Amino acid sequence: MKLLIVEDDKKIADALKKGLVNEGYVVEVSYDGEEGFELVDLSKPDLIVLDRMLPRINGIDFIEKLRKKENRVPILMLSALGETEEKIEGLNIGADDYLSKPFSFEELLARIKSLLRKPKEYTSEELKIKNIILD
Repeated sequence: MKLLIVEDDKKIADALKKGLVNEGYVVEVSYDGEEGFELVDLSKPDLIVLDRMLPRINGIDFIEKLRKKENRVPILMLSALGETEEKIEGLNIGADDYLSKPFSFEELLARIKSLLRKPKEYTSEELKIKNIILD
């Protein structure tokens, strides 16, 4: 399984990558929202771990743009913003799960595994160009 981590805190991003690689995942990392958004189309991740507060494109705008493109890749949002209203906003905009910082790696891993257990039709496998759809 391929994961994309979009996290501007290099210590957190690198620690996540190391731990997830040790768990058998293929992991790409981006340290800003714009680059991370571009990597979604290039690397076709099975899941995105996304920080909320990012440079260039924040996590909320990232999700909104991605969902407008009808990309349904599961997204686990990480954030230091952990108030109920902030969690609700992230989930309502299109995140599949929301984990507040600080967090335990074990809980993050369990949430990733849970999201990846969803049926494959959960993510779009269709390519749409105008009125032509390839499945």
